[in-house]
Amino acid sequence: MQVFPTKTPDFVKSLFPQFLWHLPDNEKVLYLTFDDGPTPEITDWVLNCLENYNAKATFFCIGKNIDLHPLIFDQVLAKGHVIGNHTYHHLKGWKSRTKTYMTDVSKTQDLIQEKTDSKLFRPPYGKFKSSQARKLLRDDYTIVLWDVLSYDWDQSVSPEKCFNNVISKARNGSIIVMHDSVKASNNLKYALPRILDHFTQEEYHFKSLPLF
Repeated sequence: MQVFPTKTPDFVKSLFPQFLWHLPDNEKVLYLTFDDGPTPEITDWVLNCLENYNAKATFFCIGKNIDLHPLIFDQVLAKGHVIGNHTYHHLKGWKSRTKTYMTDVSKTQDLIQEKTDSKLFRPPYGKFKSSQARKLLRDDYTIVLWDVLSYDWDQSVSPEKCFNNVISKARNGSIIVMHDSVKASNNLKYALPRILDHFTQEEYHFKSLPLF
């Protein structure tokens, strides 16, 4: 069930200008982001797919998965992609105490900072408490949400619908959410190469998010 709209309305973005929803639209650039990895086989497949199109992306990693699959995590960085923090246990912020949430974030950040200076953060489910957001911003995290959701994780959404969600809504500067996870893999493997091919033919470039 699609709880969020595929494309984030402008009025929602205007209510929370302190979060990153999209980047400037003066160039034909798109920002693919992948949540929930690193995941054996799936993240590797994504990396190969991106390489085929000379595309760069941003991977919002779960800390527990970094600990479980450090070689895949290293490979993401070796391929020139950017890492973001997605908490250690994929916590639901609105169900977590702020102290617990921030400890979980910090545990993942310690792993990330062994390899890179990125302080990009995306809350799992796109939801967290205002107290958590304030602390993240005070700690100099860039909170990244999105402009377009693919809905690749939703198994009630067909692979074709997942593909169309992106190509119908993405525009210059869009931050697009996909997932390098087992749950999303069926839709992901159908949609991602077609998304890359479609926008490459339209002369778009795929870049990682900048580190602010």
